[in-house]
Amino acid sequence: MPHVPPPVFAAVGLVAQHLLAERRRPSAVRAVAAGAVAAGSAYVAASAVQAFRREHTTVNPVEPERATALVVEGPFRYTRNPMYVGMAGLLGAHAVLRGGLLPFVPVVGFVAVIDRLQIPAEERAMSARFGADYEGYRGSVPRWVGRVRG
Repeated sequence: MPHVPPPVFAAVGLVAQHLLAERRRPSAVRAVAAGAVAAGSAYVAASAVQAFRREHTTVNPVEPERATALVVEGPFRYTRNPMYVGMAGLLGAHAVLRGGLLPFVPVVGFVAVIDRLQIPAEERAMSARFGADYEGYRGSVPRWVGRVRG
């Protein structure tokens, strides 16, 4: 299991965006668009945390084996990883705010690292803990969003 909490990867992405972006003021349109994406992303992530708390299970992504409930309600009906979708969305919002294409590179990097390092370890732990219930859920809800099941 990776020992780096995913918010640390997101924070590194934010720093990288600052280094990659041009130093210019965002237009009003970019600021509004970024604000809308950020608000939606924060809502998705926060509602996922709230769903975990309702079920009295761990939110700690470094120790998924400590999960006491399989949460499939709220945003978990649409994605198995709404907290990561929210973090990627926040990075995307920041990229929109900063402008240009280079600030999107850390968004892609964050998704790749989480998709290849963090999520597979969590999926193994959830499968071991919840067996067929998790496998059924995994087969019906995508890892990220859309039709891709992963």
